[in-house]
Amino acid sequence: MTTRPITFFIHHQGRGHANRAMAIIRELPADRRVTILCARPELFDGFDRPVDLVQLPNMIGAPVPTAALFDQPTPEVLHCVPLGVDATRRTMRTILDHLDDAAPALFVVDVSAEIALMARIASVPAIKIRMHGDRTDPGHLGAYQACVGLLAPFDERIEQDDFPDWGRAKTCYTGGLCTTTDAVPTKAEARARLGIDPEREVVLVLTGGGGAGTPYAPLTMAARAVPDALWLVVGPVHREGHETDFGNLVEKGWVDGVTDHIAAADVVIASAGDNTVHEIARVGRPYICAPEWRYFAEQTRKADRLAEVGAAVALHQWPGSLSPWRGLLDQAKALDPAALAALYDPGAAARAADYIEGLAVRLWAD
Repeated sequence: MTTRPITFFIHHQGRGHANRAMAIIRELPADRRVTILCARPELFDGFDRPVDLVQLPNMIGAPVPTAALFDQPTPEVLHCVPLGVDATRRTMRTILDHLDDAAPALFVVDVSAEIALMARIASVPAIKIRMHGDRTDPGHLGAYQACVGLLAPFDERIEQDDFPDWGRAKTCYTGGLCTTTDAVPTKAEARARLGIDPEREVVLVLTGGGGAGTPYAPLTMAARAVPDALWLVVGPVHREGHETDFGNLVEKGWVDGVTDHIAAADVVIASAGDNTVHEIARVGRPYICAPEWRYFAEQTRKADRLAEVGAAVALHQWPGSLSPWRGLLDQAKALDPAALAALYDPGAAARAADYIEGLAVRLWAD
């Protein structure tokens, strides 16, 4: 009997969805054919596992042709469905043509409620990868109900209280899935590699590529408030144009070896992206979680859950004065590092792959 393939739809915002997909796909059986549908196939350049790549149109921001079409209200069961957009129509046609031609055993959707619903309408079993946030609206709940299974790439301990019991029952919690796999050095080893004084207090400020970047102005206040600390800023930053630079505030941009920077730090201030959270948990450093704006309050809800289980300090507003900064660092250092470390699971990608493969086999067994 021919083994049916598995298809992944991967959202192209940032790199996190693509990196997570590659981590999971590596763990699938070698004889299971995989297709990836994505508007940015270059995200998978150099991927070391054979897959078929199908490029989708990039429909984000595509213009609506008339004011009358633009004015049509969005139904509650959907989120982003503008009318008259050619790129959207081509995207859906490309996906449906592929599903019809390939007849996959499973369609793994990371992430889109509309595409998960479309899979059910097209009679294709789908798994939806879940994220935190305010997602008890009709669109999300309908997508969860339409799927044959749900996959949460995080620990069940940070599940939200408002997520329904029936949704929990069909969710595979993989444990904290981190796509970074390089060795974790000691603090002393990391500082030696980076040329950092072994005795100096180091605060790392870290963000990924999915948003506008860390606001730089508040960090200038932090550098003034704690002048003896070395403040290292990794990833993009957002400047307003009036900032004053300080000698103890070093902007490094994108770096190779982010694990070394986390390991060298006494405290990490970072956004609440899935991989970012688990990179910090993997190393085990005091964590101030500064959520970035995301649809459906994804990062805000995640930061709150991390704080509620004692894994991080939630920072919902960047301090605009000097006095709060030292208190924030002290709060972070008072956390039990084991609470955050427990949220990382080195076997999470393999567990996700086992869940996907198991469903693919069970659903199509005679």
